[in-house]
Amino acid sequence: MKRIAAIILALALCLTLCACAAKPAPAPTQEPTAAPTAAPTAEPTAEPEPSEPPAPAEITVTDMIGREVTVVPGTYQRVVCIGAGALRMYCYVGDTALLCGVEDIDNTSLAERPKMFDGVGRPYLIAFEDVFKTLPSCGVGGPNAQTAEAEKILSCDPDIVISEFEDADKEDALQEQLGVPVITMKAGPQGVFDETFAGSMNLLGLIFGREERATELLAYVDAEKTEIAARTADLTGGPSVYICGLGNWGTANHLSTMPNYASFAVANITNAAADLEGRGVRTIEEEMFVALGDKMDMIIMDAAAVKNIKPAFAEDPTMFDTCKAWADGEVYLQMAFNAYYTNFELQLINTWFAAKTAWPEAFEDIDMTAKTDEVTEAFLGATLAEKLFAYPNSFGGYQKIDTETFFG
Repeated sequence: MKRIAAIILALALCLTLCACAAKPAPAPTQEPTAAPTAAPTAEPTAEPEPSEPPAPAEITVTDMIGREVTVVPGTYQRVVCIGAGALRMYCYVGDTALLCGVEDIDNTSLAERPKMFDGVGRPYLIAFEDVFKTLPSCGVGGPNAQTAEAEKILSCDPDIVISEFEDADKEDALQEQLGVPVITMKAGPQGVFDETFAGSMNLLGLIFGREERATELLAYVDAEKTEIAARTADLTGGPSVYICGLGNWGTANHLSTMPNYASFAVANITNAAADLEGRGVRTIEEEMFVALGDKMDMIIMDAAAVKNIKPAFAEDPTMFDTCKAWADGEVYLQMAFNAYYTNFELQLINTWFAAKTAWPEAFEDIDMTAKTDEVTEAFLGATLAEKLFAYPNSFGGYQKIDTETFFG
C-alpha cells in the first residue's frame, strides 16, 4: 500500500516539473524609445537688403599751376579739353569716348578752322581723328586763341574741363562761369622728361580713375630714358650737334635752337649751342649762327621748320656755308618737336634718333620705323609710323638729308 502511494507521489512530482519546463520564458525587457519627432523648423529670416556702394568721395587736388580744385575722381562722363596740348595730354591717359567737344583746330572735317599745323603729323590727331570729327566745337583753338570760349564750352555740356591756359585768375573765372571743375595741365621745359609732365599724367590718372594707366605710361618713359642713357654713359669723343627749327608758338627756322635740349642731355650728346645764354627754345641772331658754324659737326633739323628754311635757302644759298655739318653732308631730319605744343611721344622718338645719329654703333640695332611704332603704341595705343611719315611736312620720316637735292 505504501509502495502504491510512493509511485503516485512520484508521478505527480514529474507532471509538475514538466509543466514548469513548458511555460514560455518572459520576453526580454526593451528600453522605451521616444516617438519620432519632426526636425525643428528654423524661423524664417528676412533677406538682407543689398547695401548701396558708398558715394564717390570729393577730394581737393592741386592742378599744375597751383590752383586747388574739388573733384570727385572716376565720376566724369563728359570731358572738354581746351588750349594748346590739353587734348593731347588727355589722350595719353583718358578715355576719348568721354569727350563731348573738341577745338576746331583738331576737327579736320571743318572747312573753316586753323590749319597752320595740317602738314605736320600730330600723333594724337592721327590716332583719334575719326573721334574728333564727330564732336561739336568747344572753341576755335590754335596758337592765336589765348582765351577760352565759355559759351561754346557750355554748349557742349561738360562736367569737367581740362585746360592748358596757364593763367590762374582766368581759370578760376572760367570755372565759376561754367560751374564745373577746370583743371590746368602743364609740361615744363624738358617736355616728356620733365617732372611737370609726370605730374600732369598722374593728375589725369587720379581724376579719371586711371592711375594704373598713368603709372604704366610714366614707367615706359623712364625705362626708355634709362636705356638710352645707359647705352651712351661711357661713350666719349662724339660729335657736337646743332638742333634747329624747334617751333615755339608757331613754326621756326634754322635760327631756332635750344641750349638745354633735353634729348641731347639724355643721350650724352654735345650741344653746339650749349654756351648760349637762356634756356628753352630761343631764336639766335644770324651772326651767332655763323659763329657757331665750326662747332656744328652735325645738324639735326626739325621737320616742321623745313617749310620756312627751304624758301630762305632758295633766296640765299650761302646761308649754311659756314656750317661744318653742311659741308660734310651731316644734316639729319627729325619729326616735329612742337606742333600745337610739344609732341611728347615724338620728343622721345627724336631722342632715340639723336642718339642713333651721334652714336651709330651703339644704336645700330634700332630701326626708327619700328621704334616709332613702339612708342606711339605705348602712348596712344596705335602704331602710327606709316601715317606719320606720310604727312607732307614729314618728308618720309627720319633720315639723313642730301643737302644738294633736298632744298632744291
